[in-house]
Amino acid sequence: MPDLSLVIGNKAYSSWSLRPWLLLRESGIPFQEILIPLYQPDSPRLIRERSPSGRVPALIDGATTIWDSLAICEYLAERFPEARGWPEAPMARAIARSVCAEMHSGFAAVRTELPMNLRGRRAGVTPSATARNEIDRIFEIWSDCRRQFGAGGKFLFGRFGIADAMYAPVVTRFATYGVALTGAVRDYSEAVQALPSLKDWTQAGRAEAAVITASERGTPVA
Repeated sequence: MPDLSLVIGNKAYSSWSLRPWLLLRESGIPFQEILIPLYQPDSPRLIRERSPSGRVPALIDGATTIWDSLAICEYLAERFPEARGWPEAPMARAIARSVCAEMHSGFAAVRTELPMNLRGRRAGVTPSATARNEIDRIFEIWSDCRRQFGAGGKFLFGRFGIADAMYAPVVTRFATYGVALTGAVRDYSEAVQALPSLKDWTQAGRAEAAVITASERGTPVA
């Protein structure tokens, strides 16, 4: 059995769970997945038994538990340096950390108005002016990172890394709600969606029976 265990929530909805899960899978790091459905009567107890914050995700490494998606990714980068979660060049690494921190602490309107939902496509959700400004900022980040640092591959800093894991749920959001993409932004989104690990997560999420009403925004599109 792997030494690492990752506690996650519903794959259809839990964007924060997806981030370290995707990094682990893309890095080839063995781990055990512990999925606890959210918003069930026993969910708080089951999560609290494994996560000090009472939230998912949480990474358990023997006697050590790390919670919060970005903290988990930082821990994995230190624990498995060969996986190269951060870019090697100091300037690129600094920018990667900056865009991850911006994702971690910002974009509240996008989170609220376009909740992660992998159950196909949804129509009838028009972003507010605030959300539209945040979407434009995300486009700017993706375009700038690809232009400055992406020459070595298809991802923000060339090869897949922590920054891509942090923005992967946003890629799924834009696909779910039909946000129009062009140029480098579209190419980057397609590269992330083509990841076999993300396809596995998406398939599992769509197969889940549980429904979180707050995340079922808009009208489903067949």
